Amino acid sequence: MSERGRRAPAGRAGRLRLRRSLATALRGADLLERELRLLLDRERVERRAAQEAGRAWRERLAEADVWLVRGVLLGGERALAEAVPEDRASVEVRWDALMGVRHPAAMAWSAPVRSAAEPTPANTALAHAEDAYRAAVGAAAEHAAHEAAAELLAAEAARTRQRVRALRRHWIPRLESELSSVELALEEAEHEEAVRRRWAATHGGG
Repeated sequence: MSERGRRAPAGRAGRLRLRRSLATALRGADLLERELRLLLDRERVERRAAQEAGRAWRERLAEADVWLVRGVLLGGERALAEAVPEDRASVEVRWDALMGVRHPAAMAWSAPVRSAAEPTPANTALAHAEDAYRAAVGAAAEHAAHEAAAELLAAEAARTRQRVRALRRHWIPRLESELSSVELALEEAEHEEAVRRRWAATHGGG
């Protein structure tokens, strides 16, 4: 039977069932709202952390670019090519879960390690550029992790908000309306029964 054609259950058994359903729906809405607050709080934390990491990323990158230009002017592009280590940076992301939402919770990155046989930067400016680029890469990875966490948490918060809205605006009011109808019908039936009993007592049962 469709929801549109569904009728409220009658009688005391129906009232009991509706009361239980309404209590369950109210508890469910309360729990979802608490989950929503937790998700939104964590999302705000991740957004702030992403903004800070993004600002650090841009600052370190701009600083590195300045040092790079100075280093190239001092030693030429060949000095730049010789200063690049063969090793590569690596990023490791640790995942966590909040309200069933898996999201990046921490990030660790390892800078390239120059072997003893590899040349070091030819001048101080290139050395400063290398340090600044390392910091920029770390900040960029941190920014990406926080941004990804915020997006995942925001998506789950939106789904949770929809479920709360469905309960608060549709399901709970409908249960309350059905319960009110059943209780009114029971009150009317009990009143009619009381009238019949009084009439029967007055007239000696007929």
